[in-house]
Amino acid sequence: MKEKLPRGMVGILLILVFGALPPMLDTTIVNIAVNDLAEMFSAGFAVTQWVVTGYTLALGIAVPFSGWLMKRYDGKKVFMGALSLFLAGSLLCGLAWNMPSLIAFRVLQGFASGLLIPTVTALAVQVAGNDYLGRAMSVVGIPVVFAPIIGPVVGGLILQYLSWHWLFFVNLPFGAVALMMMQWKLPRFEALEKSAKLDWLGILLLALISGMYIFGVTEIRTEGAGALGIFAFVAGTASLIMYLLYAGKKKDLALIPLDLFKSKNFSASFLSLFLAGFATNGPMLLFPLFFQNVLGLNVITSALWLIPQGLGMLVTRPLIGRMTDKLGARFVVLPSIVITIIGTLPFAFFDFGTDQWMVWLVLFIRGMGVGGFTIAVMSDAYVGVQKPLVPAASVATRIIQNVGAAFGSAILATVVSNALNGQESAVSDAGAYHAGFITSLIFMVISILPALFLTNRMRMDDREVKTEP
Repeated sequence: MKEKLPRGMVGILLILVFGALPPMLDTTIVNIAVNDLAEMFSAGFAVTQWVVTGYTLALGIAVPFSGWLMKRYDGKKVFMGALSLFLAGSLLCGLAWNMPSLIAFRVLQGFASGLLIPTVTALAVQVAGNDYLGRAMSVVGIPVVFAPIIGPVVGGLILQYLSWHWLFFVNLPFGAVALMMMQWKLPRFEALEKSAKLDWLGILLLALISGMYIFGVTEIRTEGAGALGIFAFVAGTASLIMYLLYAGKKKDLALIPLDLFKSKNFSASFLSLFLAGFATNGPMLLFPLFFQNVLGLNVITSALWLIPQGLGMLVTRPLIGRMTDKLGARFVVLPSIVITIIGTLPFAFFDFGTDQWMVWLVLFIRGMGVGGFTIAVMSDAYVGVQKPLVPAASVATRIIQNVGAAFGSAILATVVSNALNGQESAVSDAGAYHAGFITSLIFMVISILPALFLTNRMRMDDREVKTEP
């Protein structure tokens, strides 16, 4: 095996990275701006959080479309089409005239991002082949590593020196250059299965399940759920029952086959990935608001204060793969949960008088925990899954990760919004955010339960030693 990637392959991979950069950065850029967007459009936090939640939910729903498009059409055209749709969504977001229009265009943007990101991975796999796969994945993973660090800073600088419209317009020049590079330098990727069919009904039911439940959560008020919220929960439950009946009839042809859940590892990973949304996206939505509304920081300082968490994620990322292979996901995920809890718990007590070095240290610790969670769980999802079901497992894990993230944002936003209702003082504001962080901690503690059923390689090694003659 050659040590270095061929020069031509590196060029193609870098084009893929450049094309994936705008959607990868977009979520973290907008997170820092939720406070400003709420003020610009005179909207409450419970409504404004849909700018993040709608994007993330649409991203998850788009995943199966990406696989289908890659099978039926030239991969180059799919990639360029997805990026063009993302840029159109960015333009429309920058031109939005009220909060409902911004949310609608963010959903479009999220759907395009959900097409684009899996396509990057699939094209990189085709370019690299088996000999260069690991190193190719490390190249295309660059935006994932640096987005939590760079995104908030870019968003903060835009809000400090430009209008909010540039949160979205900033994607346009980069995207235009990426499209030109793709047109000139990216090779064609032949369709793999032109007769591939898409499970439209399965996608519709899954979208209704997640969308209705999340909408129902956001409709809950302090005095109880309104009629619209109750209807959403009923519709979500009905959609879930219909999907179970439908998937039971379709068997392996279903978008998420029920046979996948016969694997203990997949079931544990599925639940863990869902709960991971409360560890990542939920608090990531709250941190900038907490910094600005409770600690009194401006937007650019709030963005800079998020860097320690990104650095913590960066520190642990290279170690996770090796540790998972050696110890098993269980003994990587459980410590990661504990570290994440240690790095989140102090935020239930931090207030205006907290020393800044303490906040930075706790965020760095939290980043180390979050960085060790998702990668290990994703890898464990495939252990024990029958080979024909592996593609379906890949789709299912990508969907549930994004749905979990959307749930995390929606639930924590609802908790904080309800706690803020009718409160004006800074002390009350701090208490509202404390309630949000405590809610995220509850779900982190719950995530310990499915993590107990993940792979334990040390026990497997002991059995192998005992059975040796």
